[in-house]
Amino acid sequence: MRRENESIILLIPHRGGNYRRENNQGRQNIQTAETSGLSNKAKHNIDLIQDGAGGYYRERKSGGDYPVPRWRWRLRWLVIAVGLVRAYLAKGSYHSLYYSIEKPLKFFQTGALLEILHCAVGIVPSSVVLTSFQVMSRVFLIWAVTHSVKEVQSEDSVLLFVIAWTITEIIRYSFYTFSLLNHLPYLIKWARYTLFIVLYPMGVSGELLTIYAALPFVRQSGLYSISLPNKYNFSFDYYAFLILIMISYIPIFPQLYFHMIHQRRKVLSHTDEHKKFE
Repeated sequence: MRRENESIILLIPHRGGNYRRENNQGRQNIQTAETSGLSNKAKHNIDLIQDGAGGYYRERKSGGDYPVPRWRWRLRWLVIAVGLVRAYLAKGSYHSLYYSIEKPLKFFQTGALLEILHCAVGIVPSSVVLTSFQVMSRVFLIWAVTHSVKEVQSEDSVLLFVIAWTITEIIRYSFYTFSLLNHLPYLIKWARYTLFIVLYPMGVSGELLTIYAALPFVRQSGLYSISLPNKYNFSFDYYAFLILIMISYIPIFPQLYFHMIHQRRKVLSHTDEHKKFE
């Protein structure tokens, strides 16, 4: 728990290289100050803790430890990583490894729905829209596609997105944890803003290939589809819906990907400038 005498200030990038200082309770605008107006100690204690739409920075105003609400999620994704490695060593093959981590993957990723609530109430300074899209798309893929269409569970594409998710989340939660502890190694920051260049396309490719592999079985079985006539005079074609989901990746993924490219350039250049200052 955070000590009572601690004050958390959010330094939000503003125009002209300034930072708008806001508190974390109600986020009332306190003042606008250039980074040059901060003390050396304050500059040293500014950590990037969010890479989404906000780009928030947190400043430590007094001693004490910050609560670390996300370290448990890192351990849970480590469980999945260990499960994959153990299953691979036992089988000697990467095929059908999904079955070895199916239950913890469903449990942990479904539990991630709480992240949307955390963003909505302000516990975590992340974009509700971006977080909702990421979490809901994963939950949909796990339950509405992979779980519902048993035939795709042995596809290599499933393993592709599971590995991409696992590595991404371990790095991301490590980044958050060390940032909140005010001891963020440069290697973790670099990995957070570099490995996504490969992991994001890898995960998206696995997701799209898995949905594509499910289409024939969905069409044949009529899964989740509602045909006319019925007393509600309503029809729904789950096969067409999945195709629309795949098409939606075309406008959405490039925006998220290039947003991260922009964040990488900004964050890593900020780190280089900080090193020069020191």
